[in-house]
Amino acid sequence: MQLYNKLSAEERAKLIEEAGKDRLTISFYQYAHIGNPEILRNHLFITWDALEVLGRIYVAKEGINAQLSVPAENFDAFKKHLDSITFLEGVRLNIAIEQDNKSFLKLKVKVRHKIVADGLDDNTFDVTDKGVHVDAVTFNELIEDPDTVLVDMRNHYESEIGHFKNAVTPDVDTFRDSLDIIEADLAPYKEDKKLVMYCTGGIRCEKASAYYKHKGFKNVYQLEGGIIEYTRQVRENDLENKFLGKNFVFDHRRGERISDDVIAHCHQCGAPCDVHTNCANEACHLLFIQCDSCKEKMDNCCSDACKEVNALPYEEQKELRRGKKASNKIFKKGRSEVLKFKR
Repeated sequence: MQLYNKLSAEERAKLIEEAGKDRLTISFYQYAHIGNPEILRNHLFITWDALEVLGRIYVAKEGINAQLSVPAENFDAFKKHLDSITFLEGVRLNIAIEQDNKSFLKLKVKVRHKIVADGLDDNTFDVTDKGVHVDAVTFNELIEDPDTVLVDMRNHYESEIGHFKNAVTPDVDTFRDSLDIIEADLAPYKEDKKLVMYCTGGIRCEKASAYYKHKGFKNVYQLEGGIIEYTRQVRENDLENKFLGKNFVFDHRRGERISDDVIAHCHQCGAPCDVHTNCANEACHLLFIQCDSCKEKMDNCCSDACKEVNALPYEEQKELRRGKKASNKIFKKGRSEVLKFKR
């Protein structure tokens, strides 16, 4: 029984090019009580591999979180399979605003402790006891209400390139960092303010809504389907768009343009820019914002030191990386001191 990828990303990309067929980039999540995530994981991999689904999927006892790419011609079969799973029947699918046939190049279905890492050791709240879901029309009305506090539940590198007008954008690196900070900052408003939250596709603010209800907030709302679904509704129904800039996405595109506003700056020269890149030095791989001019000048690197390393022969670079880990730096997402114009 094959439960792993046989093709490399490069081999898969070549096959996609040769096939010349359209693919859809889709994300969805569902909180549910799953007894044996391992069995579900194996079932999903076997079925979706046969449908040529690619992507990153996490399964845990609290539910499923999926970001994937499926051939357009196989979408109906994929949807039929989802509907055959009791807790996924009719699940909302967020289809990407901008399509890319190579958004994912491998199928990875992993069992995790949680589908969203929250750092909580609290089993006394039910993650399915969520806040009120609102559509784009109601959301636009709510955020104009003076009794509303609008909170971005994403990380600083996401909100830096795009966010809703007048939103509170916590300066945090991870979702787990934001929960306690937001609770402390908004404690005075538990009784009389409307707490309205949003994120990319809804999964983080749904968990946060259950958590904050558990913590005593009386009026908790979340944007259903997140920024992705909001944008679809705005465009389909000709609504006023209150989102500025780009929506950060977790595939190789790193962003979808929602409005023409460029609200961020190149981390190296300060010029208006909202394009994320990873440092070309594999020993660094830091995520940061870089304009075209700096990209050319710095050879897609975040610093002169990384530029020097990246210019070395590949085997010499590998030797320099041997035994060293860069993960702590990678996930600081633009916090590096070498970046003069970081947020």
